Amino acid sequence: MSAMRCVILGAGLMGRLMAHALAREGHAVEVFEGQGPEGQGAAARVAAAMLAPLAESAITETSVVRMGQHSIRRWAELIATLPEPVYNQQNGSLIVWHRQDAPLARQFEQMLLNTGREVSELAPLEKVDGTRLGDLEPSLAGRFTQGLYLPGEGQLDNRALLHALGRALQQHPQVTLHWHTPRTPADFDLNGADAPDWLIDCRGLGARDRLRLRGVRGEVIRLHAPDVTLQRPTRLIHPRYPIYIAPKPQHLFVIGATEIESEDLSEASVRSTLELLSAAYTVHPGFAEARIVEIATQARPTLADNLPCVTLHGNRHISLNGLYRHGFLISPAMLDAGLEWLHHQTTESALRWGLRVEDERNH
Repeated sequence: MSAMRCVILGAGLMGRLMAHALAREGHAVEVFEGQGPEGQGAAARVAAAMLAPLAESAITETSVVRMGQHSIRRWAELIATLPEPVYNQQNGSLIVWHRQDAPLARQFEQMLLNTGREVSELAPLEKVDGTRLGDLEPSLAGRFTQGLYLPGEGQLDNRALLHALGRALQQHPQVTLHWHTPRTPADFDLNGADAPDWLIDCRGLGARDRLRLRGVRGEVIRLHAPDVTLQRPTRLIHPRYPIYIAPKPQHLFVIGATEIESEDLSEASVRSTLELLSAAYTVHPGFAEARIVEIATQARPTLADNLPCVTLHGNRHISLNGLYRHGFLISPAMLDAGLEWLHHQTTESALRWGLRVEDERNH
């Protein structure tokens, strides 16, 4: 197809992925971002970047699970095109619980089994006893008597990925970057002589002028724990929410799971901090001597049903938004569905996954 000129609003995870993909196809791309190249305003910067479609099915729909399965396969391909290596691990994930929370664990397991029946391509979960658990995670041997192992799941290094995508965009001769330059769709005349072929809105919460978005606050803690070795993301069944511990390179760990219906971006609360750190300590006592590198908060862009959406605003204008807490899990699928629409004005992938496509062109 002939080269296009595309304008992308927002350079968070979704905007960077779209700009990189279009530039590699030979299209001219302009990116407008309200903040700087380090991605400080992006929800993706404050994340664990876990790729866990089955584990996440406990709180979301099968459409997200199917998109997640596609994305796990796609991440390796996308990362291979970047100028810097990005940590990408798919050693499965582990779910554990303390004896008093066994009833909650049974409920959680049943939800995952139900998902497995609906999405047959998922690798089946494995119920593990204490011996098998110790084989999977030697540092947890003797600490838990049972758990669940979810093969094929994994995680990325979110900040390394954002940085590598930023470097790739800087190196693309077809990409023009406008940092600290916020723009809205109203700033572009899509019927004028100099109109771009496509205006692609990836602003997250910045797009609330066009979409019915709300922010859902998340809080994560980054720890440096030289005395802890985990080979895969580990989730602890908890009375209020499943807490995750995602190991990153150089003994860094991201701990989180809080979900608060608020767009308040002030510092993390004492309650959340104590719960997260106490839960991590009960998983592995080596966290007692860890150093707190960062406690961060961010609001995730969320639509009314907590599900993502491709919105068609006009013949040249689309939005990719509503990724909620599943940004890294589903963004490659959102990317591929968006590219299909740009190229063919239809997207069979969205139909196959159950991804919602809203057409506002006749409203």
